[in-house]
Amino acid sequence: MDFDEVSQAPDAAEELPRRRQMARVEDVARLAGVSTATVDRVLNQRPGVRAVTVQRVLKAAAELGYVLDPGLPAGALKPLRLAFLLPAGSNRFLSMLGRQIAGAQDQLASFNMRARVDYIESFKPELLAQHLRKSGRDVDGVAFMALEHPMVREAVDWLAERGVPAVTLISDVANTRRVAYVGLDNRSAGRTAGYIIARFIGSKPAKVAMIAGSLSYRAHEEREMGFLHLFQELFPAIEVVGLREGHDEEARNYRQTKMLLAQHPDLAGIYNIGGGPEGIARALKEAGRQNEVVFVGHGLTAETRALLVEGAMDAVITQNPQATLMDCVSIFANLRAGRPAAQGVERPRTEIILRENLP
Repeated sequence: MDFDEVSQAPDAAEELPRRRQMARVEDVARLAGVSTATVDRVLNQRPGVRAVTVQRVLKAAAELGYVLDPGLPAGALKPLRLAFLLPAGSNRFLSMLGRQIAGAQDQLASFNMRARVDYIESFKPELLAQHLRKSGRDVDGVAFMALEHPMVREAVDWLAERGVPAVTLISDVANTRRVAYVGLDNRSAGRTAGYIIARFIGSKPAKVAMIAGSLSYRAHEEREMGFLHLFQELFPAIEVVGLREGHDEEARNYRQTKMLLAQHPDLAGIYNIGGGPEGIARALKEAGRQNEVVFVGHGLTAETRALLVEGAMDAVITQNPQATLMDCVSIFANLRAGRPAAQGVERPRTEIILRENLP
């Protein structure tokens, strides 16, 4: 998307000067659907107005060309330009999140924001760092799925030095000047997955395994830690026989699952920490084990939904992609208004989806 490309009706240029001359506080209030007192509070930066209302008033003032109070920060009516950097590849949940963002331009416009989605080759920290720096030169805020790597940490701090706030999505990065993290408590998510599998298996000795996308994602590492600690603390009779990386690829997950089943014919559970669940399900079906091995994964998509319905998956741990987007919007709106980044933003809730409670 070209942020500088603007289209307008043929008579818009002629109409704009007239609207600028005539616009009054009453006009802004009418277009925004609020009182004149609310408009006055927003334009003079007084407290007591919700973030969503602030953005509606600013957008209305911008459309009318209303001349602002000189004390308002320069560029307050300029749309906030955001870049969302997501891993390219076959992770269906991340693809769905990307489509959600790309399709929300009208919704974002109501907050006086514009956004683009850039896809970056997965598991490449040097490429992610390059894109962070590149984006920081032409946007006002960046949201991205982080990789735990020194180059990424340096890029985030470089953005902070330039006054470009960075928000991490799904997976966080330690020891940086990022302004906020929007995602699950991944250690808790790993413990939750372990608890579900243990309760499905019952109180008997058993073996379970994990397949991750990549432990270069802090989210995957934390899920692994939570999963391991849950069994050590509460279900010591269940042995975790190992962790394999599938890079969120269906074919690689298929091969990893086949090897796990060959090495551990008595395997009773699999926790898929990342994407590519179809490969795991295919291997289980080919072995005739889909009704015996408890299978828990992440991200409710059309694919995981189908696997739940047919019984190949037992549970999906997920978060709402629309809520993820709106949390980012709230964070950037807070920063633009000079409020703490996380003010009024609730931590995403972990949702557990079974076949019987599919939304």
